[in-house]
Amino acid sequence: MIFRRKNRTSTDNELMQHIVSGDQASFSELYSRYKDRMYYYFYRMLGNSSEQANDFLQELFMKIIEKPDSYNPAYAFHTWLYSVANNMCKNEYRRRGIRQAHHQHEALEPHMDYLNETTIAPEQVIEKIFQTLDQLGEEHRSAFLLRYREEFSIREVAEILDLPEGTVKSRLFNARRILADKLNYLKDEIEF
Repeated sequence: MIFRRKNRTSTDNELMQHIVSGDQASFSELYSRYKDRMYYYFYRMLGNSSEQANDFLQELFMKIIEKPDSYNPAYAFHTWLYSVANNMCKNEYRRRGIRQAHHQHEALEPHMDYLNETTIAPEQVIEKIFQTLDQLGEEHRSAFLLRYREEFSIREVAEILDLPEGTVKSRLFNARRILADKLNYLKDEIEF
């Protein structure tokens, strides 16, 4: 077992090194740091299914337990973790037979009756954005969530999604445009 000084907080990379050595306490710490964020990511990416999000969360952390040495410490842990999660989602889409190349804008519902309120609290604004975001295709949704929910840089999003930075910027631009079109009535309350 690896003992750590009480006043020292280990980085994610250090925790992964300890996990490779069999330290269960390090795994517990890493799990506690990322479980909520990864659950939310899976929840949004897999059609707001709590059951699927939980299943994928468990599978993701099982991968860490079973093959901790698959992590390359030369890369940031959070980037690697989201790359694995994104690949899991892509595999699920393939399994479902969902094609990634489609026109997201046309796929959105033409009307959104639930947005006819005149006074909306800030937390309701955020929820309306994410309800509308759920209607986007996975390419735009994943880029948007990684950039604006998880606050990754464009470079990190590109690395996670294994895409050129220009493609990520384009997807983010299109996602913001679609959201702005659908949420136009909130233009004074939301800065796009």
